[in-house]
Amino acid sequence: MTSRREEILEIAAGLFAERGFHGVSIAELGAACGFSGPALYKHFRSKQAILSEMLVSISEQLLAEGRARVRAAEDDKSALVSLIDWHVDFALAHKPLIVVQDRDWAALPLEAREKVRETQRKYVEVWVKVLRNIDGDLPLPSARATVHAAFGLINSTPHSALASDEAMREILTGMAQRALLG
Repeated sequence: MTSRREEILEIAAGLFAERGFHGVSIAELGAACGFSGPALYKHFRSKQAILSEMLVSISEQLLAEGRARVRAAEDDKSALVSLIDWHVDFALAHKPLIVVQDRDWAALPLEAREKVRETQRKYVEVWVKVLRNIDGDLPLPSARATVHAAFGLINSTPHSALASDEAMREILTGMAQRALLG
């Protein structure tokens, strides 16, 4: 069951993606959530706190699920396939969050930016370790660049309105697997 905070975060992500963080007032956000803007302060101390929790929590979710998928995999190749499947599913389900992070990054308070970046670095390293286990000759900088390029491909989903989500899932999964597994 979704909590009220999670509902607010989801609604805020949609509004922020559509109009930008600075283009949405507390009153508008409250109205979209079904109550007055000031009632949001019962759940979050500020609009920046909403943005911070939105991006920190989703980064933590990516890292936790990435680690879990690697632990559950039989081998490194199946771990990488599982990571790709997870990230593609995430990107298709959370297009607004990708837009918000890309566009409204500067609106995050410094502490939240550092937390998101650190968590994202750890998530990248989960992928890098698996990739280098598959290809022991791949230099660390190249592995990181390859993972970031795969993320760029997968995270292009908000800009891929030319195909259905199911078609995009097939396209992105296939492209990412070919890029990462050869």
